[in-house]
Amino acid sequence: MLESGCKAVKEGMLEKRSDGLLQLWKKKRCILTEEGLLLIPPKHPPPPPQQQQQQQQPAPPAEPAAKIKELHFSNMKTVDCVERKGKYVYFTVVMAEGKEIDFRCAQEQGWNAAITLQMVQYKNRQAILAVRSTRQKQQHLAAPHGPR
Repeated sequence: MLESGCKAVKEGMLEKRSDGLLQLWKKKRCILTEEGLLLIPPKHPPPPPQQQQQQQQPAPPAEPAAKIKELHFSNMKTVDCVERKGKYVYFTVVMAEGKEIDFRCAQEQGWNAAITLQMVQYKNRQAILAVRSTRQKQQHLAAPHGPR
């Protein structure tokens, strides 16, 4: 997502519940963009900006990039606010394939609202593009094809 030149809308720490048996809360450095949410392990170096990436000659090893998890809005269904408890707000990101990813953050951080807002804006942009594409196809089909 950052490779495609998307700017960061919000950056900070979120806690994600692990999928394992113990379901521990693990801190992740998160970058919210107009395209989705990047989850980065806290010790992982940040992804390079667009300009720096083009200047690098050797490609970075594939393994560190695998640690960065991308939750793209095209694969996201909803963001459900589960509960506000103590200093935390707990919320779940539901992916299109049905996978649920649980998060928590301090209430004042507003991550759930920011993610929801960006997802809605993304879906609206996609809907507008789809309508424009359909109209262009209809206009093209309806246009007379000149003298025969």
